[in-house]
Amino acid sequence: MESTATGKTFGHYIFFWMGQLFSLLGSSVVQFVIVWWITIETKNPTIISVAFFFSFIPQFIFGPIAGVFTDRWNRKLIIGLSDFFQALTTFSLVLLFLFDIQQVWIVIMVNSFRGLFQAVHWPAVNAIIPLMIPKKHLSRMNGINYFFTGLINTLGPVIAGTLLLLFPINQILWIDIITFLIAITPLILIKIPSLPKKPITKQRQSYLREFKIGFKIIRMVPGLLSLLLVATILNFLGTPFSTLMVYFVDVTHSGTVQNVSFVLASIQAGMFLGAIIVIVKGNWVKKALIIFMGIIIGELGHFILALAPYQMFFIIALGGFIFAFIVPFVNTMFLTILQTVIPPDKQGRVMSNVLTIVTLVSPIGMVMSGPIAELISIRILFITSSLLNITFLVIVWIFSNIRNTDYSKVYDFDESDGK
Repeated sequence: MESTATGKTFGHYIFFWMGQLFSLLGSSVVQFVIVWWITIETKNPTIISVAFFFSFIPQFIFGPIAGVFTDRWNRKLIIGLSDFFQALTTFSLVLLFLFDIQQVWIVIMVNSFRGLFQAVHWPAVNAIIPLMIPKKHLSRMNGINYFFTGLINTLGPVIAGTLLLLFPINQILWIDIITFLIAITPLILIKIPSLPKKPITKQRQSYLREFKIGFKIIRMVPGLLSLLLVATILNFLGTPFSTLMVYFVDVTHSGTVQNVSFVLASIQAGMFLGAIIVIVKGNWVKKALIIFMGIIIGELGHFILALAPYQMFFIIALGGFIFAFIVPFVNTMFLTILQTVIPPDKQGRVMSNVLTIVTLVSPIGMVMSGPIAELISIRILFITSSLLNITFLVIVWIFSNIRNTDYSKVYDFDESDGK
C-alpha cells in the first residue's frame, strides 16, 4: 500500500509536531522533578529502580494492545485522549503535593499511569508519520525530530533545576498541564489521513489475530529480527545508566540539583548536536553499519562517565554527551528502516510490537539495577554493562547476515493468509 502523504499533509504534520514539542517540554520538566524528589526522599537505588519499573511496566504491557487499536480506531482521537489523560494524571500529582500527601509509594504508583498513556500515545503518533510525510523526507524529518527533541530535553532539566530553587513541586507540575493545552490545539485543527476502509470479516474482528499480524510482518522482513535483538540487548544493558544516573550524580558524587541538571542537560545536548548532523546529511546509506558503529562509540562514552573521578561532573557530562551524540544516528536509522519496509496500514501494530520486543527485558533491568549497584558498586555495574554490550554487538555483526540486508523496499502480505 502506497503512502497518501503529500505536501499538504506534510504541512499539517509539522503543525501537529510543533504542538507535541511543547508537550514534550512539560513532560521533560515533570519527569526530572519527580525523579529528583524520589532520589532526595529515599537515597536508595533499589527504590529508584522500582520507581522506574512501575513507570515503565504499563508501556510494556499495554503497548501491543494499543497498537492493534491504533490500526483500527481514529488515530487523531487516540492521540488526543492519551495526551489528555496524561495531563490529568499530572494534575492528580499536583493535588498530592498540594495537600501534603507526599508518600513515595503513592507518587510512584500515580506516576506509573503516565507510562500507561504514553504506551497508547507512542504507536499512534509514529503510525501517522508515513501517512503524512512523503517517503523522501522520512530520514530528514526523523533527524529534525531528534534535533528539537534534544534541544527540549536539554532545556527540560535546566528549567526544572532552576524552578526547584524558586517554587514548590506542586506549582512546577502545572507546566505539564499548560503545555498539554498548547499541544492539543494543533491536533484539533489538522486533518490526519484515514486508512482505506477494508471489509469487516469474521477474521478481521479478531484483535488477537491482528496483533499476531504485526509479529508476522516483523518475521518476514529479512534481518529485522536481528536488529530488534540488538535493540533489546542495548535497552537491557543500558537500563542501569538511565535508571541510576540521578543517583550516580547526587549520591555517588555528592552532587546538587544544579550538578544533576548540568549532567542531564549535557546528555541531551549530545543528542541535539547529533540530530543536527543527521538533518544536514539527510539521506543515509548502510543504515545497519551506522547503528552498530554508533552504539560502540556510545558505549565508549559510558566508559568515560563510569570512570569519572569524584565530583568531576564535567567528565561525567562529557561521557554522557558522547553516548547521547550517537542516539539520533542509531534511532533515526532504525525508525527509517521500519517506516520504509512496513506498509502504512500495518504501522500501528508493527510499531507497538517493536516497542514490546525492544523493551522486553527493560523491566527486569530496572528492577535489577538498584540491588546490583548496592552489591557490586554503581561504577562496576556501569563498566560491566558497557563491556557486555560491545561484546554482543561484535558477535552479532560477525555471525549474522544483518550487514548484507536490503532495507530499501516495502514488505507486505495478504492478511487473509495470516494465521
